Amino acid sequence: MRGCRVGRVPGAPGCRDMAELLSPRSGLAPPELVLSPGSCSFPTRCSASTAKSLLFRFLPFLHWLPRYPFKDWLLGDIASGFSVGIMHLPQGLAYALLAGLPPVTGLYSSFYPVFLYFFFGTSRHNSVGPFAVISVMIGSLTDSLLPSEKFLESVNGSNMTVNEAQRDAARVELVATITVLTGIFQVALGLLQFGFVVTYLSDPLVRGYTTAASVHVLISQLKNVFGVSPVPSFCKLPETNVGTLVTAIIAMVAIFIVKELNHKLASKLPMPIPIELITIIISTGISYGVNLNAKFGISVVGNIPSGLKPPVAPNVSYFGQVVGNAFAIAVVGYAICISLGKIFALKHGYKVDSNQELIALGLCNFLGGFFQCFAISCSMSRSLVQESTGGNSQVAGVIASLVILVTILKVGELFRDLPKAILSAIIIINLKGMFKQFNDLCMLWKSNRVDLVVWIVTFVATLILNLDIGLAASVGFGLLTVIFRTQLPHYSILGRIADTDVYRDVAEYQTAQEVSGVKIFRSSSTLYFANVELYAEALKKKSGINVDRLIEKKKKALKKLKKQQKKAEKEKAKWKKDTEDGHNGPDIAVIELSGAEGSTPPKPTLRTLGLPQPGLHAIILDFSPVSFVDTVSIKILKNIFRDFHEIEVDVFVAGCPVPVLDQLERGNFFSSAITKHCFFPSVHDAVVHISREQRGASVSTQPLRPHRCDGGRRSQDNSSSVPLRWTSAPECSPARGRCLPEELGGQGGLCFGTNSATPMPGGLVTPPAPPDCESWGPALAVSSPATELLRLSHQLSQQGASCPCSGPAHQARPALGGGRGGPTPGQGGSAPSSELASRIKRCSISQALF
Repeated sequence: MRGCRVGRVPGAPGCRDMAELLSPRSGLAPPELVLSPGSCSFPTRCSASTAKSLLFRFLPFLHWLPRYPFKDWLLGDIASGFSVGIMHLPQGLAYALLAGLPPVTGLYSSFYPVFLYFFFGTSRHNSVGPFAVISVMIGSLTDSLLPSEKFLESVNGSNMTVNEAQRDAARVELVATITVLTGIFQVALGLLQFGFVVTYLSDPLVRGYTTAASVHVLISQLKNVFGVSPVPSFCKLPETNVGTLVTAIIAMVAIFIVKELNHKLASKLPMPIPIELITIIISTGISYGVNLNAKFGISVVGNIPSGLKPPVAPNVSYFGQVVGNAFAIAVVGYAICISLGKIFALKHGYKVDSNQELIALGLCNFLGGFFQCFAISCSMSRSLVQESTGGNSQVAGVIASLVILVTILKVGELFRDLPKAILSAIIIINLKGMFKQFNDLCMLWKSNRVDLVVWIVTFVATLILNLDIGLAASVGFGLLTVIFRTQLPHYSILGRIADTDVYRDVAEYQTAQEVSGVKIFRSSSTLYFANVELYAEALKKKSGINVDRLIEKKKKALKKLKKQQKKAEKEKAKWKKDTEDGHNGPDIAVIELSGAEGSTPPKPTLRTLGLPQPGLHAIILDFSPVSFVDTVSIKILKNIFRDFHEIEVDVFVAGCPVPVLDQLERGNFFSSAITKHCFFPSVHDAVVHISREQRGASVSTQPLRPHRCDGGRRSQDNSSSVPLRWTSAPECSPARGRCLPEELGGQGGLCFGTNSATPMPGGLVTPPAPPDCESWGPALAVSSPATELLRLSHQLSQQGASCPCSGPAHQARPALGGGRGGPTPGQGGSAPSSELASRIKRCSISQALF
């Protein structure tokens, strides 16, 4: 056939919409129909192979049945089918009673769904059909919406009795509607690939829920055990029917003993002893022969119609009332079914398709609802029997359904005298496995307290709030525990294990040592709105720096510096005006420091502001556990980068998954301040990069040595950014160097050269030493702010102080600093003589050292 393309239909999605639907990213289309990138047509042709592939996917039996090994599997499947069919009979009758329905509906539910699962199911060992938990969920709904009190009728004008026929017909209609709606939910979820929804039901939640459901089952059967009606209570215990109680106790003891023998002798018995069927047959015979109903008032099953009923459409008017219950039944039934299926698949080495299982279970319920079935799931006891008796495929299920079909057509009517107490005894004994789940409490106490809390909360909520509301509350609580655990993850500082590129928590590994000057921070959880602020707080705490306080101090220091700079600008303007007006006189030499053209003032640092510096220079965020980020976490991450950059600590990210990197990019995380150069594939790569940067920085910050200058122009190494210019009096224009007065430089003056000064952010400078100086004096070069220098210079100018230099300009020597050939004490180095005073020119600074 020709390749078919998506056509345009008025009001229908266009080619682009269909391409989006069938794109690989959508996950909604089967693999056979996924469109290739850039294509608007199906990659495969509408051929027989495509139709065959789709057919095999939705009807798995077409794949395995032609390859069925008759010689190896057939006898085992037949034996297993008969064993499971024998179990279906009493359980179907009992679980129908549990659901508040006529017993025959239990037989229907043991036939139609089991037969349909053969065509659609992917598990070879699951035994679908009536299940106690699902039955009690349905029973609680029928009792609440259609209680027996609604069908009371007067007898002889005084006594009131329940019209059971009318009640049962109404309940069958209601339950059939619930079953159809449950099937619709399951099929829809399967087609939308929502099989993962069961992952929200954790194992402790499911076990706590089924344990609470078993308590509901036990309580619901007490009325049949004690023979009271309609609801058992302590006040009605005196009304107990002794015959019913004795019958139930004898049956429970017999069934319990034989089941224990089956368990202990499982390896020796070819198949388990069908004690439930034997009990039903014997009790039915005794009831019929002795007439227990008439003589002792023991309630019996009553009429069981023979034959199959024609399909009946559900009553859609019930949909609004039962939609929530139907969804809960759909999820619980699927959760139990897929859990058992995966257990057997893992044991026998095959795969179970979770989405196809959801579709299969949904079709069984949807179609079964038209034939008066109630919702079904998988039974652990029947599935174990099906596996242990040699079952290898769903052929065993077909055999079991045929056994039930024969019972419905010919044998069912023989069980009309079966006491209901016997069915209740079967139900209660089959709850033994669920009640054993109370042992989980001890195990979870030792292994995981959070799961223990989930188990207990689920049990209590289901017990108190009923099954449907209890399930919703339990799922909500389970999700909250996940949120709480992601909100409070384990934060750690990583260290390197010697001679490896492996980094581990330094608190847990003694051989792991922190990298000098680097903090490697790791969280055990992903980052999202609920925990990202706690992440930022933990990072600041683990770094050992009070980041917020240091930033606050820096802001205050910058504010103070700004005020000083403004004051310096005013002083500068005033001195320039005085210089232009000639107020300094002919003997005043003005030293003017100006930045190079186009240069920008250096940025203040913590050191130049006199603030404490962090003990580290880099932080590495290990993002390997991060699986996703949201807009809130992106915002907080930006703040982390900003805050640590404020205190001169670089931030790097290591091990970031590609999807998370894409989310960061889409969230406008990157900018000129935060680039992808901060991201590294591993922690070790980031550490190596930081180490290289530090080695390069240590080479570029070697101490400056004295070098030659050109009398006010740029120094010969072209590294200067702020050259010094002498602007007046030739005699004060040194070729070799000059001195600042004692008041400015401290201790006898400060050597001041013509080459460039090295600016330090924040208003301090470290001028390179002039040719005749080995180093600068202690005051200006270390800590004197430029604004203070201006203030002192202005005072010096007003007071007429003079520079303590000896000799003319070409013989000038520094007064302090260990300069070569400098004056010695007593020779004019510390204070000028009266003879030299006339030749000394007063100096002042006309511009701040910026």
